[in-house]
Amino acid sequence: MVVISVSNLKKSYPTKEIFDNVSFKIEKGEKVGLIGNNGSGKTTLFNVITGRDKKDSGEIYIPNEVKVGYLTQQLSLDSKKTIYQYCLAVFDNLISLEKEILDLTEKMSDPSLSEKELNKLMEVYAQKHQEFEDKNGYSYKSEITGTLIGMGFEPDDFDKEISILSGGQKARVELALLLLQKPDLILLDEPTNHLDIKAINFLENFVKNFSGSALIISHDRYFLDATIDKVYHLENNKLKTYKGNYTEFISQRKKELKVLKHTYKSQQKEIKRQEEIIERLKNQGGSLRKRGIAQSRSRQKLLDKMERVDKPFEESDSMNLKFTPRIQSGEDVLQVKDLKKSFDGKEIFKNISFSQYKKDRTAIIGENGIGKTTLFKIIMGELKADEGSLKLGSSVNIGYFDQEQKSLNTSNTIFEEISKAYPKLTNYQIRSYLAKFMFYADDVYRLINELSGGERARISLLKLMLSDCNFILMDEPTNHLDIDSKEILEDAILDYEGSVLIISHDRYFLNKVAVKILEMRNDGMDEYLGNYDYYVKKIKEKNQDEENFPTVSQTKLKKDQKKQKMAQKEIRKAKNKLKAIEESLEKIEEEINDLTMLTVKEDFYKDQDFVVETFDKLKSLEEKKQELSDTWLEMSLSLEES
Repeated sequence: MVVISVSNLKKSYPTKEIFDNVSFKIEKGEKVGLIGNNGSGKTTLFNVITGRDKKDSGEIYIPNEVKVGYLTQQLSLDSKKTIYQYCLAVFDNLISLEKEILDLTEKMSDPSLSEKELNKLMEVYAQKHQEFEDKNGYSYKSEITGTLIGMGFEPDDFDKEISILSGGQKARVELALLLLQKPDLILLDEPTNHLDIKAINFLENFVKNFSGSALIISHDRYFLDATIDKVYHLENNKLKTYKGNYTEFISQRKKELKVLKHTYKSQQKEIKRQEEIIERLKNQGGSLRKRGIAQSRSRQKLLDKMERVDKPFEESDSMNLKFTPRIQSGEDVLQVKDLKKSFDGKEIFKNISFSQYKKDRTAIIGENGIGKTTLFKIIMGELKADEGSLKLGSSVNIGYFDQEQKSLNTSNTIFEEISKAYPKLTNYQIRSYLAKFMFYADDVYRLINELSGGERARISLLKLMLSDCNFILMDEPTNHLDIDSKEILEDAILDYEGSVLIISHDRYFLNKVAVKILEMRNDGMDEYLGNYDYYVKKIKEKNQDEENFPTVSQTKLKKDQKKQKMAQKEIRKAKNKLKAIEESLEKIEEEINDLTMLTVKEDFYKDQDFVVETFDKLKSLEEKKQELSDTWLEMSLSLEES
C-alpha cells in the first residue's frame, strides 16, 4: 500500500528555486532518510507535504485513511500544561464525547420528560455510547500512561510542567504525542537533536519497530544506518533515490560522483570546443561569410538544445577548516581531581577525575542534565567547583565552541563579528576567511540574528580557527552542521596538533575522532581508551560478566534470597489481585450490557423512577469500570517490571 505519492513537485521563492520536478512514493513500512546539505530544501519539502507551505506546482497524494504525524526540528514546546495534560489533548474528541454521554445521562433522569422526548434522547445516547466504545473510549487514560512509561517517563513525571523540561525530555513528549496519534506515516526533522545517547537509542528502537512508514531528515549518520532502508538525496533542486542505509548511499554516491565529474568535464570541454567553432564560423570572410553564419546558427541551436550536466559537488563549495595552534602546549594539558558541584543545594556531580594530554582527542558522554557543560565552564574559569582541584598545564590556550553560540553578538553583521573579534585582520583577510567558510559577496553583511543554526556554527568554527588555541573545548559541535560540514570538521580535528575535549551525542562523529571516551555520571567518571564502538563493546562485556559471574558475599546472598522470596510472594499476590480485577470487570461489563438492553425495551420509560435509577446505576458502573481498568494497567506495568 502506498502511504504517500509525490509527482513533479516544485517550490521556489522570489530569489531562489528550492526544488523542481520532485517525485517519489513511500510504501507502508518503508523507512526513508532525506539527505541534503543545509539550505537544500528538506524542511521546506516537509512543510509542503504537511500543508504548512504552498507548492508552486505538482501533486501530493495521501490516501484518506492515512494519518500523517510530524515532529518538527525546532521544538516550540513552552507550555504551562503538564506532560499528562499535553498528551490528553490527543483525545479531545473522545473527552467531548464522554461529556456528551454524561450530559445525556443526566437529562434522561429528568422525571418531567415526556416519553417522546425520552425516546429521542435515548436514541442519541445509544448512538454516542456505541461510538465511544468503538473508539476505545474507556482505555484512553490507560493508553497515555502506557505510552509515557514506554518513552522513559516515570508516573511521578506526569505532573511536571512542560516549560521546565530539558530539550531531550520535550522531544520525548512530542514523540509520545506522535505515538498516541497513531500515524501511518511519520515525518521526523532532525529527531536526534537535543537527545542524549540513551534517548537516541530509544528512538532508534522505536523507528525500527514502528509498523508504519517514516521519512526522516537527519545528519546523524549512525542513526540513519540503524533505521533506514532507502535514501532520498536532495541536491541541485532535484531528488534522487538510493537503496540501502546511509553508508551504502555514501559508497554509491562516491562512485557516482567520479563518473559525474568526468562527464561534466567532458561536456564542458565539448561545449568550449563548439563555442570556438561557432565563433570561427561567424568570423569567416569573403564568399564563405554567408555560409559560415548559417552553419554557426545551426551549431548554436544544437548547442542550446544540449542537456547540460549539473556541476557536481566540489571541495571548493564547502567549508575550508584547519586548526593551527600558534604555540604548542606542554605534554600535560589538564588534570582534574575529585570535582564536585551543586546548585541551590542540589548536587549536580561529584568525584569527577580525569587527565588530558597533548594531542588527546577525548569525548565526554552522559545523560542530559548530568553536568557536562557545567564541567566545561569550571575548566574555563566561568564557574567555581565546590570541592576538588583543577590544574591547566604550561602554555595552554583554551578555545571554546558553545553549542548555543551565545558568544556570537546577534546584532553584529557577519563581517563585524569577525573584525571586532580580530581587529588586526584587514578587510581583504576577513573576506578571504569568510569565503573559505562559504560566506560570499553581500552575505558578509547579513546579521548574525538572521542566520540559521548551521551558518552560526560555521562562524563559531571560523572564530575558533582564528584564535590560535592549543586546547579546544567543543560542546555538541556537530549540532546544526550538515553531513559534508561534519566530515570537514572531523578531518580538521584529526589533523589538529593540539588537544581536544568534546561533549557529543553524535556516535558516528565520536567513532571517527575520539581516542578516549569519558562516561560521566553524577557520582564519578569512567574512562575507556577507544572510540564509541569500543566503549559499547566494553559496556556489553561488563554487563555480560556481571550476569555470568556475579560477585556477592554470603551475607548479601542470603539477603538477596530473602528479598527474592518476598518479591515472589508479592508477585503471587499481585497476580491474584489482577485476576480478581479481571473477574470484576467481566461482571461489570455484563451488568452494563444487561442494563443497556433493558433501556431499549418499549415499556422501559413508563416508570420514571426506575429510569432515573437505571441510568444512575449505569453511570456508576461506567465509573467503576474506568477505575478498575486504570488499577489493572498500573498493576500490570508494575508486575511486568518485577
